[in-house]
Amino acid sequence: MKNLALHWKILIGMIFGIIFGIVMNKTSFGDWFVNDWIKPLGKIFVNMLKLIAIPLIMASLIKGISDLKDISKFKKMGLRTISIYIITTIIAITIGLGLVNIIKPGVGIDQETVTKLKEKYANNASVNSKMATFKNNKEKGPLQFIVDMVPSNAFKAMSENKNMLQVIFFTILLGISLLLIPEEKAKPLKDFFDSLNEVVLKIVDLIMLFAPYAVFALLATVIVNSEDATILLALLKYAFVVILGLLLMIVFYLIVVATYTKKSPLWFLKQISPAQLLAFSTSSSAATLPVTMERVEEHIGVDKEVSSFVLPVGATINMDGTSLYQAVAAVFCMQVLWPEGLMFSNQLIIVVTALLASIGSAAVPGAGMVMLVIVLDAIGFPPDMLPIALALIFAVDRPLDMCRTTINVTGDAAVAMVIAKSFGKLGEPHVKDWNDDYKGKV
Repeated sequence: MKNLALHWKILIGMIFGIIFGIVMNKTSFGDWFVNDWIKPLGKIFVNMLKLIAIPLIMASLIKGISDLKDISKFKKMGLRTISIYIITTIIAITIGLGLVNIIKPGVGIDQETVTKLKEKYANNASVNSKMATFKNNKEKGPLQFIVDMVPSNAFKAMSENKNMLQVIFFTILLGISLLLIPEEKAKPLKDFFDSLNEVVLKIVDLIMLFAPYAVFALLATVIVNSEDATILLALLKYAFVVILGLLLMIVFYLIVVATYTKKSPLWFLKQISPAQLLAFSTSSSAATLPVTMERVEEHIGVDKEVSSFVLPVGATINMDGTSLYQAVAAVFCMQVLWPEGLMFSNQLIIVVTALLASIGSAAVPGAGMVMLVIVLDAIGFPPDMLPIALALIFAVDRPLDMCRTTINVTGDAAVAMVIAKSFGKLGEPHVKDWNDDYKGKV
């Protein structure tokens, strides 16, 4: 076990977690035992990853910008990154729309199942919370997302991971300002962030030692708290369409990696697999970000100048898996509840709205359902049926959230490779062990 690669350790932890969860489901005490004694272990791990997300973004981004020496390079990188993210998101939405219109998963859902789902989930606290968040967002102006990007208090922005765009804005401003002042005056602050970056990366290494046990706890918790199996079977066709679309996105990324960066697709998957497995277990791009950055920099060879900008921005605005899910879920809800809304014009609106909704979406579990309500509202979906639409897909949202978060993280890594290659910043991996700096000191 000691000599196994990290991704195999995590995979073993996931398998044992699933088996343990199934066994606990068969016992009378399984639910309380897992939720009281196993679930906290996974929660602690996720909290540790979130703990270092903001310091890592700040330290890496400032180091990356200050190392550029030229603001024009940063401008080119920013425009190229955002353009590629927009293109991949549009491709993801198009794949989702194509599959859901061909396979038509909503056509086979009978009214009895809809009624059962409505009775169980329409007044669910989580569904009501998503609706409340949507209503709050709806009251904001069209440029509110730009206003929300600019913090009024930098320290307050750093206190919450959901304010990642604000942190990125402040950090970019700080990094550019470092380039514009004399080098001798910028050096002390730059040295501080260089040192902080090394320390935070070492913390990532230490946290990852706990990863196999944490994913065991996370998966066991998901299994124990899973929904009614009969409802899951009724929504199996819908879930299949989403997962098929996500697999096609993986194929798309691998083709891009192979053709543009000239790297082996299987090698790419092997290097990024620990981040993918963590994304699957946590359903959070933000929590996985420190691991994604470590894998992309040390194991794939992307220069910090690139990864420090591309990956934090990607965790915030690049939601390929989530956007694909929006397309499938929106059309599925129309097929079941509002067939007359299945018009080509509405599907074009879905493409635009899902793209815009993905920008700035919270990189946390469940954010996709809020985005879905925004998309449905944009196409004129009957307001009284919005809670029913959420109830319709709520039972399978968590497992699909795990899958689409994996795609989001994979897309971020693939785009980072593409951007690095285009700037000549894709080098050889420099893998560090967690105790490399400790060896020989005792």
